[in-house]
Amino acid sequence: MIRIETAAVSDAPEITRLFEALITEITDRTESQQPLFSLSGTEEKCASFIESGIYAVLLARDEASGETIGFLSLCESHSLYASGAFGIIQECYVQSDYRSRGVGARLLSAAQHYGQTLGWKRLEVATPPLPVFHRSVSFYEQHGFERTGGSKLKSIIP
Repeated sequence: MIRIETAAVSDAPEITRLFEALITEITDRTESQQPLFSLSGTEEKCASFIESGIYAVLLARDEASGETIGFLSLCESHSLYASGAFGIIQECYVQSDYRSRGVGARLLSAAQHYGQTLGWKRLEVATPPLPVFHRSVSFYEQHGFERTGGSKLKSIIP
């Protein structure tokens, strides 16, 4: 049985372990020549974000083993196009042995419930690079997400 729960500050080490697995998988599967993300200080940042309330994390735990097997992180944003507050899924990861077993769907459902309690009308998510992660896009589409076009871009502020 899988249990979904809201993370506490004390869960930062487990979230960091899963986050590092996510980044490693993206780096390996995209054959990236440079690190996608500096993992330095991740646990401290995670704990600080949770403690401040700017970052919510939902955890999937295997009740039989007690192991944390997945997570989904959320933050709130605001925009005119969304008519106010909405949620952004920042990271979502399920250990490979638990994929295609409904864990991700349960995390998404919990994220939608969390958003409803805050009055959000929508959730947004960006996926890792295509076509390597086409299954991720299909997963989100199967759970009611729609493609909105465009590409995710970033600019580092020095």
